[in-house]
Parts: sequence; C-alpha cells; structure tokens
Amino acid sequence: MDKVVVEEKGSLAIIILNRPEVLNCFDYDMLQQLDKTVRNLQRKQDIHVVIFTGSGEKAFSAGADLKERRGLSEAEVRRNVNKIRRVFLQIDELPQTTIAAINGHAFGGGFELALACDLRIAVNDAMLGLTEVSWGIIPGAGGTQRLARLVGPAKAKELILTARRIEAKVAERWGIINSVVEHGELMDQASSLADEILANAPLAVNQAKFAIDKGSNIDLHSGLAIEANAYESIIPTQDRIEALLAFKEKRKPKFQGK
Repeated sequence: MDKVVVEEKGSLAIIILNRPEVLNCFDYDMLQQLDKTVRNLQRKQDIHVVIFTGSGEKAFSAGADLKERRGLSEAEVRRNVNKIRRVFLQIDELPQTTIAAINGHAFGGGFELALACDLRIAVNDAMLGLTEVSWGIIPGAGGTQRLARLVGPAKAKELILTARRIEAKVAERWGIINSVVEHGELMDQASSLADEILANAPLAVNQAKFAIDKGSNIDLHSGLAIEANAYESIIPTQDRIEALLAFKEKRKPKFQGK
C-alpha cells in the first residue's frame, strides 16, 4: 500500500497521507515516499497549488510513529529527524502555493507539516498541538521556528512548553488556522480556495509568495528590495500583457504561466 497518495486534477495536486490505521503517523518509509513526492512536485511546472491532507476522519497526522521509534537506535532517530526536517523544509520552499486540509487531529510532526504549508483549513473537531516535550523531546521538524514566526514567541512557548492540545477554533483565533469547517465541507473548501488562487497568474502568485516568505523576518528596507526584484521578474511575462489586454477587451484573462 502506498503510504503517500498523489492525485492530480489539472493544475492542482492533492497529497494524501495514507496510514489511517495508525493515525497517519510518519515512519521512515513514509518519509521517504513523501520526500520523493515533494521532489517530483518541485519539477512540475504545470502544478500550481498543492493540498496536503490525511486519509480517514480521525487524524491529519499524529506525528512520528512511536512504535517504530521505540526500536530505533540513536543514530536511526537522528536519521528520521533529519529526514522529516528536510522534507518539511522542501514543502515550505515549494514554489507552488500549499494548503493543509486538516481532516482530523494534528500533533507533533503532523502539526509541523501543517505549519510548513502556506494556508491551513481544519475541521471543527480537530485538535492541534506540539506535544513533544511530554515525550521527552522537542519539536524537531521546524515547529519551534515556524510557530513562533506565526504567533510570536510568547504564544509559541505557551503551546510548546505545556504540550497543550488546542481546538481548531482556538487555533483560528491565534491566527494558526485560516478557517474552520465541518467535516463534509473540508475538501470542497480547500478546493474552492485552490480555485481562487488558480484563477490568477501563476508566475505572479509564485513571486508574491516568494516575496512574503523571504521578507517576513528581515527589516523593511531589505524586504522592499526583495519585493522590487520579484516585481521586476514579472514585468517581461506574457501573462502581464494578457491581463492588460483582457482588461481592454472586457474579458477574463487566459493565463499561461509564461
């Protein structure tokens, strides 16, 4: 059975974590499959939006496979942690817009995967948390860094140091989740959000994402320079000319990603 399933629908790719019998926990084999999947996405210029979700209704992912972890040597633990850290960084740095469709609980590495995405939608009964300190470890796949950048150091410390699990609605209030929906609406809402993004010029969307990501944690003047360079790269594109032509002709533009 594939532990990571890929579905492509036009310019949209849906990546499904597929170990529902163990709450979509990450073992090393699953991480290798996810690594291969993300590397393939990096090369696919026809895919513009990627949705990550989990199989089943119980969990997006409950994090590391602790049953596997109990049998690992210290060297193998380091191998797994380094792998998941690298894979999530690759997801973070994908040129495509990424959406986490959180179909159930997201703990530890599962929450860290969601944090590596650009946007997050969760079902209303999902619980989220970076619970690692309760297992004698710390978040090791970017959680201490991405959560603090999202909600600030104090809130990140509150959540991580207590190993607290919070409801999706609380996560929405904290600015972690973009929206909370009913179970039956999750993929429709995620797909609708993807469609809104896909209606726009792909190169412009990619460059806007790049400018936000690279400018978020530096001084304003440096950020403005990044924005200026991103804008400069868009000026020669066919899509920019097409948008102006479509405005003149009072029609919707037909973007080609060129």
